[in-house]
Amino acid sequence: MTISQSKLAIIGMGHVGCALAHHLTISNTCDELILINRRIEKAWSEAEDLKHSLGFSENRMRIRSGDYSDCSDADIVVLSVAAPYKDGYTRLDMLEQATSIVSDIVPKVMASGFCGIFIVITNPVDAITYLVHKLSGLSANKVIGTGTSLDSARLRYFLADTMEVDPRSVEAMCMGEHGDSQMIPWSQVTVGAKHFVQILHDNPERLSGIEIEKVQKEISQIAYRVVKAKGATDYGIASVAAKMIRAIIRDGNIVMPASVMLKGEYGETDVYAGVPAVITRNGIKELVTYHLQDNELAAFKASVSILRNVNKTMMNAITTEQLV
Repeated sequence: MTISQSKLAIIGMGHVGCALAHHLTISNTCDELILINRRIEKAWSEAEDLKHSLGFSENRMRIRSGDYSDCSDADIVVLSVAAPYKDGYTRLDMLEQATSIVSDIVPKVMASGFCGIFIVITNPVDAITYLVHKLSGLSANKVIGTGTSLDSARLRYFLADTMEVDPRSVEAMCMGEHGDSQMIPWSQVTVGAKHFVQILHDNPERLSGIEIEKVQKEISQIAYRVVKAKGATDYGIASVAAKMIRAIIRDGNIVMPASVMLKGEYGETDVYAGVPAVITRNGIKELVTYHLQDNELAAFKASVSILRNVNKTMMNAITTEQLV
């Protein structure tokens, strides 16, 4: 059942927050959109600019700037705040600053009475999503990170472009960390319902340029090149978050990669990692577990091990009083 009179708040009006707000506005995704930013005038100006665009559409969204108290009755709060990026940084290098920023924001959101769903974009997203879960006290199904969704979209585009097919014909997901240790379960990749490994075997000349190891490195590293050239990645991740939002508002039961809490899947517990999940109006309904090959499972568990160690470092900086 679709959420009636849906209300959404975006916290952090940088490149990603603004791109997401624009995406939601032109797609008329929700009924009310609240923009929140540390610099109040930034949120106000973005809200005004978006409202001025409504005159060219049939959209009747209510858009305004606000503060944390406006999260009290929001269905979804999106965290798109970001630690400053420096050339050469990995996503994990931003952990300390991101932890400090998010540890200040989440208690203020919860003090408003918020009981909806968090969507976390802030990097390193798997660790920060875990942190939001711990700070908020919300059930794990209501705290969702964008995870490896964008990596998976990049993978589908790369394979589709190479094979000259529509990306919608490619089923492929990256798993594990949204970062350097992510892995691709090639045994689960299909194009037109045919397993990609079989396609490689049957078309050696046509696909001679595809080397699995190089593809994985390209997918995990492309974001750094984009950020170095333009200063941020925003359109892709905004599209990912918008899809998650629509799945929640419209009770979509959509299967897509997300950073979610593992509770025994793949032998892992108490850690957020990118895996395929079913998203509904209540957040994460269930996980879609793959039958991974031994080498794939080992790669996934290695990635999760990195995330677990990051979580330990992060939580050591959090005081007991901050935890719910």
